[in-house]
Amino acid sequence: MIRFTLTAGAALVLAAAPVLAQTTPPQAAVSAKPAVAPTTPGSEEWLRQRGESYRAAPDAVQDPTEVAETIRLNAGIAARNAAAERAEAEAAETYERQSAQWREEAARAETQRAQYEADLAAANSARAAYERARAAWEAEVAACERARRVCVTTPPPKY
Repeated sequence: MIRFTLTAGAALVLAAAPVLAQTTPPQAAVSAKPAVAPTTPGSEEWLRQRGESYRAAPDAVQDPTEVAETIRLNAGIAARNAAAERAEAEAAETYERQSAQWREEAARAETQRAQYEADLAAANSARAAYERARAAWEAEVAACERARRVCVTTPPPKY
């Protein structure tokens, strides 16, 4: 089985060698049909090439029941389109209202965050000042004790 596969592969390579050895690109085949300029889909020419024609028939030829049915269908389509436009306008209005609410809430949260950070910085500053005053008081008390004298000082007030 392996020999057959190898033999078949070698035969394919030998058969494809002239094609792979070409140095010039293959030339385009000449078509018997004249080249037609492309037309845009839906245009009159595009429809004509496909054998279709969409022209209104004279009023005398049209069927009154068909015309009435067409009018009824068109009115239904127009009503659905109007309803869709109203729904879209309501959805856009709802989106804008909710977006404004979200922006207000985000601004309020940002203000609260900034206030929290300011309060935290003030608390940290007060704590550091207290710790410095407490350390100074403790150093003063320790100096009094080393000097064997009585120092009457009050500790710093809590922050």
